[in-house]
Amino acid sequence: MQYIVTRRGTARFVFIIGCILMILGSTFLIRSLQSNVSRITVLISLALTFFGISCAFFATRLNRRSLYLFFAALFVQTGLFLFLHTMFDIPVKLSQTWPLLSLFAGIALLLAGWHRYRLFKISYIVPSIAFIILGSVLLIFSLNLVPFTLSQLVRNWWPLLLVLAGITLVILSIGTKQGKS
Repeated sequence: MQYIVTRRGTARFVFIIGCILMILGSTFLIRSLQSNVSRITVLISLALTFFGISCAFFATRLNRRSLYLFFAALFVQTGLFLFLHTMFDIPVKLSQTWPLLSLFAGIALLLAGWHRYRLFKISYIVPSIAFIILGSVLLIFSLNLVPFTLSQLVRNWWPLLLVLAGITLVILSIGTKQGKS
């Protein structure tokens, strides 16, 4: 049986290898945050993360799929944050920074949308901004920067939140209708 190597198959293979290396490097980085690990181990895990990311970018160039760019950008941001958190001993617990993933996903989605259309479309901008705002709000409450809880905010301001959700859906609807014309 003879295998035919295609550009798309190569891109998928390189993307899978890149994702495995990114997950491996990120896992080492997270593990290094939990115990006293030498800086060399952190640098090796960072190198693995960046090598995985370069594989994902290579796959993006081969296949031109914005999904590859989304995951690569998400891992770049997460890996950089973990690296900075480890190297500079940021005095915030990792368990308090989980909303950053939503923030990173919004930025990665914005980049993926630009990569796909070569311009910023409303169908990518609105969800990106929603992820960024959601991550920012959750981060504010996770770091205890305000004197009240998220449940108190929702309990007191739920009508305004419904109005904002409706405005977001209307903008998204109008933007997609204009994009189709």
